[in-house]
This record gives sequence, C-alpha cells and structure tokens, in this order.
Amino acid sequence: MGMDRNTVIGFVLIGVLLVAMLFINNKSRQAFENEPVQVAKRKADSLAAAQLQAKQNQQIDTSKAVAQSQNAFQQTGLKADSVVLENELVKIVFDTKGAQPQRVVLKNYKKFDSTQVVLQQGNFNNISYKVNESSNHTIESSDILFAAQPVVVNADKSQTVSFVAGDSTGRKIIHQYTIRPNDYMIDFTISVNGADNLFSGNMLNLRWQTEAEQIEKDHKYEATQTEIGFVKNNEFDFERLGSGGSEDFTKPVDWIGTKQQFFITALAAKSKFSSASVEWKAPADTNSFIVRTTVNAHYAIAAGPSAVVPLQLYYGPSDYNILKKYDNKMQNMVPYGSGIFSFVKYINRHFLLPVFNFLQSNIASMGIVILLLTLLIRLITSPILYKSYLSGAKMKVLKPEVDALKEKFKDPKTGELDQQAFSMEQMKLWRTAGVSPLGGCLPALLQIPIFMSLYYFFQSNIDLRGKNFLWASDLAAYDSIAKLPFSIPFYGDHVSLFTLTAVITSLIISIYSMNNMQDNNNPVMKYMPYIFPVLLLGVFNNLPAALTWYYTVSNSITLILQIVIQKYIINHDKILAQIAENRKKPVKKSKLAERMEAMQEQQKKLQEQKNKSTKK
Repeated sequence: MGMDRNTVIGFVLIGVLLVAMLFINNKSRQAFENEPVQVAKRKADSLAAAQLQAKQNQQIDTSKAVAQSQNAFQQTGLKADSVVLENELVKIVFDTKGAQPQRVVLKNYKKFDSTQVVLQQGNFNNISYKVNESSNHTIESSDILFAAQPVVVNADKSQTVSFVAGDSTGRKIIHQYTIRPNDYMIDFTISVNGADNLFSGNMLNLRWQTEAEQIEKDHKYEATQTEIGFVKNNEFDFERLGSGGSEDFTKPVDWIGTKQQFFITALAAKSKFSSASVEWKAPADTNSFIVRTTVNAHYAIAAGPSAVVPLQLYYGPSDYNILKKYDNKMQNMVPYGSGIFSFVKYINRHFLLPVFNFLQSNIASMGIVILLLTLLIRLITSPILYKSYLSGAKMKVLKPEVDALKEKFKDPKTGELDQQAFSMEQMKLWRTAGVSPLGGCLPALLQIPIFMSLYYFFQSNIDLRGKNFLWASDLAAYDSIAKLPFSIPFYGDHVSLFTLTAVITSLIISIYSMNNMQDNNNPVMKYMPYIFPVLLLGVFNNLPAALTWYYTVSNSITLILQIVIQKYIINHDKILAQIAENRKKPVKKSKLAERMEAMQEQQKKLQEQKNKSTKK
C-alpha cells in the first residue's frame, strides 16, 4: 500500500505553512536609535550692567519662590526610605520618594542564571504625575518625599501600606498599596484632598515607565516572544515588539502591559483610563534590556476637593489560569494562537490546557506528560490518518489504469502528454471507482490546526519553564548539547539534540513514504518530501525543547501507525472488491466535479482553437 500524490502534497503543505509561521514568529529584530539628547546652550549678551543685574535679581526671586512652594508640600525632617510588602509569591520594595515600587521580586521563579526573577529595578522604572504646587509651578509626584505609615494586616489577611504627603493648607496625597495572600495583583489607590487645586481640568495625567530585563537564556528569542498588550474600548489587542513603536488610545483603556516570554508587568484602572498612549523601545544590543515602555494614561476625576483613583499593578507570570480569574481579559496576553491561526487558542484553552493540567497534576516528569499528551492527540487524529492512507491505497490500486490513460493521451511523435484530456479522463476514472481526488489531501490539511495549536501551546505554557527531561535542562528553551565556536546562518551557534531527533524521524517518514508512493518517478515529487525535514533543522534549533520533543514523539507514532495501517489494517482485496462494486453503481457527479470538468472542457476547446489558428 502507499501514499498518493495528494497525500504527500497535503503533508508538505502542512510543512510549508508551519515553516512560514515559524519564520514570521522568529523574524530578526532591528536596532532602534537612542533618543537624541538636547543640550541647551547659553549665549553671552552685551546688555547694560543695570539690565543684567535686574535679570539676575529676577532669577533669584523666582528660585526663592520655587523653593518656598516645594518646601510647602514637603514634610521637613523626612528622608528617603524603603518599605517592604510581600506575600507567598511576590516581594515589593517601595521607595518613600514618590511612594512607588522600587524593586519587585517573584519568589517562586528563577532567571536563566539561577538568580531570582526581578520584574522591576533600576532608575528607568517610575510612576509619576504632575501636581500644582502653586499657581505657576508644578512638581512631579515622583519627586515628593512621602511619609510611610505602618503596614496594616487586614481581616482577610491582606496587607496595606500607605504613604502620605501634604502641606499646611490641608492639601494631601495618599498612595495606598494592598497585597492579598497568594496573589500577584496589587491594588494601588491614589486618594487626594484638594484635588480641584492640585490637578488642572479634573484630570490626573499618569506616566508609568517600566524596563523589562532579560530573564530567559536567549535574548533574541525572548524578544520575539515579547509584546505590548492592552484592552481598549473593551477589546483586547497587542503590538509586537519590533525595534520599537507607539500607540494612541482615544477611547477608554482598561489596562496596558508588557508581556515578556513568560512574565507580565501591567497597569490597570478599575474604572478605566479615559485615554492613553504607549511608546516602547527595544535595543539591538543583546547585553541590554529587552524593552523599555512608557505609558501616559489620563484618568478623569470628579469635580470637587476629594478624589479617589483606584488602580492596580500586576507583577507576575504569563499563566492563563492565574490571569483568567481577574476577569479583565488579561489572559489574552498568553499567546495560544494569533494571526490566521488565532482560532487555535480555543483548542489550547478548552482542550489541551485542561488535559495538560490533569496529566501534570498526576505525573512528576514533564517529558512523560508531553509524551502522553502526544499519544492522546495521535489517537484522536488516527482516523484522519487512516482515511489518508486508505485514499493512497485506492489510488495505488488504480495506478495501472492511470498509467494506461497516460499512454493513451501521449502524442506518438513528441511523447508529450495531453494534460487536459488526461485529467478529464482521470477524474472520470476516479469517480466511477468511488475515489475522491481530495481523499488524501484533505485529511492531511485537517491536521494543520493540531500542528499549530501545539506549536503555540509549547511556546507559551509557563509550566514547562525550568522543567528538565533527559538531557534538556529547561523544556521551555532549546536543549543545547554542544556550543559551536561560530554561528551558522539559518542554524545558529549550538546543537539541539531534540531538533536532530525530530529531523531524523521526519526524514525516516519521508523515505518510507517515498518508497510507498504511487508516483515516485516524478522528479518533483521525488524530492518534495525531503524539503520540510531539512528546513526543520534550522527553524527548530532555537525553539523550546518541549516542542522538538513533541515532534520527535509524534513522528515516531506517525511512522508506527503508517506501517501498521498500511501493512496490517488496509485490506487490498477488499479495496479491489469495493472499487468493482462502485463501478456497478450509477455515477453521481458532485458540484465540485461538475465545475472542474466544465473548466477542463473549456480549456480544452480554447487549446483546440489555438492549435487551429497556429496551423492556419
């Protein structure tokens, strides 16, 4: 028994689509140019001594006024200090200058160098907004020294810390942070007394800056998996990192966040920001950060002296199960499907993820979990595979008759085949025998959603991160068994063993399929099955070991099923009897067959007219 041309084309098409998607998702990053630094230059003037002295006096008076206004809002005797708030999952160090998070550590996750995952640290990270110190002077909240209040443990075991700043006129700003047990989401509330005096136009204009440091071992790959996500006008959307970009939101915004490969930092407004903008920049230097993001968000406050701005900060993993419970569409940041394959996210969320969670809760080895998941998927898709091979077997039975048709429609002088006439007769032959020309191709195409859903699943599931199996120390990253002293174009500077096993098993399938294919003399078909395995060698070398391990197992199962189905399940004599029985039945043309025959007939007439014109 064997595979027909349509079957092979179907599987090759899967390969082409998959490789195209891999290329899109792994496109190289371009460097962004650093922002130009504007240097102000002063010019000497030739004014009279009296005019110069007047200007100097005016500058001195202005400086005194600014100093007085600043001192009016700062509380004397305060010094910059830090306060720690933590639960079982996250530790946040707050700075009293600006009353904002200074350092955020995730307790249960390690970086590629075995140090703790730190989602925020460094001077670029900042939360700030302008307040009116006086009628002609503003100050950034990040420059104000707040007084830290004692940490309060609430009845529900949550913890709250407040930072207070005010002046002698009764104006007051309070930053309050609340962290709950076993939760990554932090409530951040800004309470203001004298808001009508401190803010212009009943609007709080918040600037939020974050810097995402490298967490995974491959900087370039982590950058390809980094996105800027947001919910605007109640709809989730995202932008890929590239070398940088920007986005303006004129409609209400729920939250804006930066998703690295497996971790998210996000700012949310419980009552929505009325408008916002975001800008991000990514360097080409792989020794630097992944991305720097700046958000300018505008929050409308009610008219009057008092205002409360309820915000939230998320510092945590890109885990679908965790994010879903917040009911704010943040789970969409987990890329379980995008682009033309966005529909596979439903397969991942509602089938693969529940099955995966069940398996990992009962099995210690993540490699075995992947193996069992693969077995289940191959079991489910085996009827599709069977139909594909059955179609191939039928085609092979009809091969002698197809060969006879080729000889019949060959030009005796030139030996060229009249392709149109041959195709029409071949369609009739298949139809009378009850064979569908798409019988081998369609089942193969139906497997594309499975291929793509697993491609996204194994790249995005944080539960694979840090899990070892056989020689792979981290199934969420490539498994390197050797480091090359140079980089090979399209391949890289390391050798991934699971990539080699995936390629080798793919080649074995191709060789076996080629030997059993009915049309193995066609030079194009002869080499086509080898293209995809060769491309895998370069494309898969930088992908997670979980994915290449899955393909190794899947290919091995496919090869076994192919041999078993073709050698022991498909009955050659039964197929011959069925074809003979089909030929006795009246032939009913499908709409598709009628259209194809009409097109072929029209092309044949056009060709005949063309030949007559040429002879004349």
